[in-house]
Amino acid sequence: MEEQFLEDRLIDIESAIAILEKNVDDLSQVVIKQGKTIDRLLKQNTYLLELLKNDAVKPQSEETPPPHY
Repeated sequence: MEEQFLEDRLIDIESAIAILEKNVDDLSQVVIKQGKTIDRLLKQNTYLLELLKNDAVKPQSEETPPPHY
């Protein structure tokens, strides 16, 4: 009887560990995806800051109206 209890307990522990391992794998994939998104956003931000520094983007008040005005 004690032996069956220990075996059941071991199975429960192994099941819990398997679930935790899957959760860690899933979270790792989320972190990797978020890291790629952050890298892309940083590059976009740097690009936009460069455009602003080089006056490539003007305030709307300084923009020339389109020809149909």
